[in-house]
Amino acid sequence: MTQIISALADISRRHQAVYCDLWGCLHNGKAAFPQAVEALRSFRAGGGAVVLLTNAPRPKSSVAEQMLRLGVPGDAWDEIATSGDAAQFALASGAVGRKVFHIGAPKDESFFTDLAPDIAEFAKGQPPVTRVPLQQADGVVCTGLRDDLTETPQDYRAELLMAKTLGLPMLCANPDIVVDFGDRRLWCAGALARDYEAMGGRALYFGKPHPPIYDLARRRLEAIRGDVGAILCIGDGIDTDIQGGIAEGLDTLFITGGIDAAAFGPDPERPDPDLLQVWLDKRQLSATFAMGHLR
Repeated sequence: MTQIISALADISRRHQAVYCDLWGCLHNGKAAFPQAVEALRSFRAGGGAVVLLTNAPRPKSSVAEQMLRLGVPGDAWDEIATSGDAAQFALASGAVGRKVFHIGAPKDESFFTDLAPDIAEFAKGQPPVTRVPLQQADGVVCTGLRDDLTETPQDYRAELLMAKTLGLPMLCANPDIVVDFGDRRLWCAGALARDYEAMGGRALYFGKPHPPIYDLARRRLEAIRGDVGAILCIGDGIDTDIQGGIAEGLDTLFITGGIDAAAFGPDPERPDPDLLQVWLDKRQLSATFAMGHLR
């Protein structure tokens, strides 16, 4: 049975570190949530470590810059691990070949050029990866839609069919299907990968809920804290944040006021316990804890 709590502080003594999702938990794409920022700062002040764990397809340096722009100060977190980071490791290792076709926005260009020190060191010993037209590619790298403000996955049907016909594997740098940007809902790379698999194509995932991003987060956390003990996974994505945390054997805190807020009653701050339990039962998932918004 999922326990509904009122604040992170209610359970903070049980955990030495948290993996905190960003979009929907810490910000809405336009601005940080002040109460969520203060919750993480308080957790750190009590001796806990915070890893920002995100399915963003960009490297951690780009996410760190974004956090500052949105109003998340550096003292709210210790480390960052992104789906983009984990996917960069896979790309450098040749997971989808050395000649790749890119589907993604200009804002994702840093995926190919900005490598964290641990990834850059690994890539030094690997053959280079180059971007080529679709017909010349060994694989596809999908970081998202080229213009997520105007496009939908349907706009990519012809390209995906061609890639499938060519037998190309797809590296999906962001398993999320959608995110909420302010009051708008935008499609992510995960939607294209889902459609590609439905066509019979093969997609490889490196963000939540898949193991590579958790392996990366743990390595980076241990590099700064050593053996950290109990970890709490915080997120509003039941199929990403919560499912991933459960698969890793970690406690989970489901933020019900995020992407699925409408399912839990009229007040996003106070999820209806009965509606929440029925909703979780249908998905055969049970978060350890739940709360409306991170605070």
